[in-house]
Amino acid sequence: MPTEMIDAAFWLTCAAILVLLVLSAFFSGSETALTAASRSKLKAQADKGSRGAKAAMKVTEDRERMIGALLLGNNIVNILSASLATALLTRIFGDSGVALATFAMTALVLIFGEVMPKTVAITYPEPVATRVAPLIRVLIVAFSPIVSVVRAVVRGLLRLFGLRSSPGGEMLARREEIAGAIALGHSEGTVEKADRDRLLGALDLSHRTVDEIMRHRRQIEMIDADLPPGEIITRVLASPHTRLPLFRESDDHILGVIHAKDLLREVDRLVRGEDGSVAGIESLEIEKVAMKPYFIPDTTALDEQMREFLARRTHFALVVDEYGTLQGLITLEDILEEIVGDITDEFDVVHKDSGLTQTEDGAYLIDGAMTIRDLNRATDWRLPDDEANTIAGLVIHEAQMIPNEGQVFSFHGFRFEVVAKRENRITKLKLRPL
Repeated sequence: MPTEMIDAAFWLTCAAILVLLVLSAFFSGSETALTAASRSKLKAQADKGSRGAKAAMKVTEDRERMIGALLLGNNIVNILSASLATALLTRIFGDSGVALATFAMTALVLIFGEVMPKTVAITYPEPVATRVAPLIRVLIVAFSPIVSVVRAVVRGLLRLFGLRSSPGGEMLARREEIAGAIALGHSEGTVEKADRDRLLGALDLSHRTVDEIMRHRRQIEMIDADLPPGEIITRVLASPHTRLPLFRESDDHILGVIHAKDLLREVDRLVRGEDGSVAGIESLEIEKVAMKPYFIPDTTALDEQMREFLARRTHFALVVDEYGTLQGLITLEDILEEIVGDITDEFDVVHKDSGLTQTEDGAYLIDGAMTIRDLNRATDWRLPDDEANTIAGLVIHEAQMIPNEGQVFSFHGFRFEVVAKRENRITKLKLRPL
């Protein structure tokens, strides 16, 4: 290299290239850190008073704008550094300086402007994000006019290809991210199965409706209002349930809901009150004891219904379809069981057969009324529950018919055999993974 070429301009150009490489590293590392940083961790730090975390939360609210500003800054410094290097080396080596500048700047930008800063940022995303966020906020404001124009051009081009951004996409993506993290933690052994089921159950409440978990009308225990008072009292006391629907003539004609404690108070008044006697029980007017029924549509989301139960300070609702026909009932306990699993007390009837029994040959005998969700939880299978709630319903949906005993079907990677059937209901199935 001729000594006359090493002058003040040479050193200034080298210094400028060095500064631009540092800026390139800053933009690359900032983009990676702010993109990879967990907003939940940043929120926890912000709640403890971290100004950097608050700035990072603010910056990452509009990721498109943030990335646009960072990419703009990164491209400016990379192109400018390459141009300066080309001019410098062309001055020294002539035309061959172009090739030298290309190789030299590619190596320098790749190592010091991309790989090294991004490696540091991905290793320590939250600490880096909290330190760079205040500067990035200033940068976003400075580049805002240019970024806005670029965003408008990009969105216009995307519309030409029929692509549009979804307003609810970010919220759905965050939910899927949380669910995926929980499932990954379970597969890696850091999250217990019971904890995974509870967490995913809570996440799923807003995406499931009451008709998926309600007790079907065939399974509801009801009291006929025309029964003798003594028989009504006997049936209420014999029931494991505290609340029982009261009907007359037809189970579609619901008069109210009997609470065992309200009935006990009324019986106490008739027997022990003024002019009371045991014979006074015959004058019991059960309709006056019953509470007003609370009806809900079968399409109500579970999280919404749970809020309604808490707001109304009640735990019991009757489910009807769009025509007002009784479909079943649901309680607050049913919703809570979707999160914590089965809840039993001293009055619940505990069945030895849980609806799922494994045979010696590795197959499973399953109650047809068992829900697909409960089966998936118990076995870690992934049978779809979009078209049916119960395992029997899934077989009928896939077969497009009501099968007979002994018929065998194969779908979703399983072999389904109808073991028992009552009328038009499949009561027992045998499942085996293929």
